[in-house]
Amino acid sequence: MSFTAVALAATLSSFGALAKEVGKVGVDWLGNDIVIEAIADPKIAGVTCHVTYFERGIIDRLQKGNWFEDPSNNAISCSQTGPIVIGDIELRKSGEEVFQQRQSLIWKSVVVKRIYDKDNNTLIYLSHSRQVQDGSAKMAVSTVPLFGQDVTWKDGAP
Repeated sequence: MSFTAVALAATLSSFGALAKEVGKVGVDWLGNDIVIEAIADPKIAGVTCHVTYFERGIIDRLQKGNWFEDPSNNAISCSQTGPIVIGDIELRKSGEEVFQQRQSLIWKSVVVKRIYDKDNNTLIYLSHSRQVQDGSAKMAVSTVPLFGQDVTWKDGAP
């Protein structure tokens, strides 16, 4: 199991979201891979996000010397995968952190936040890099429109 996978498993367990690797694509002879994981939103049944990230191989780590860090590049796509049941979610504009994966031993993480756009009745999932310093503009966004869907709000619609 790679450093990224171990760090990801430890990080996700603290948020209640469980990632399941559903694909892994080798991109070069150095052992670098693109990993695809399915992650169900822990507070919204019926929504699954697929997150991709880059995992450096041992040869690449030996060549470049940066042992404890993977690139921040990532992508996200979220969709309805069953009946939508929305639990107690945060409704502030800053949203709620759904899960994160470490991209370095201490300093860098890729974070996914859920934001509810009430005016457009849409769930927004924003994936971005968070660093202690030198924040990154690398981000990706995915939406799950609720308009016209059979949606159950456990605590009533906002």
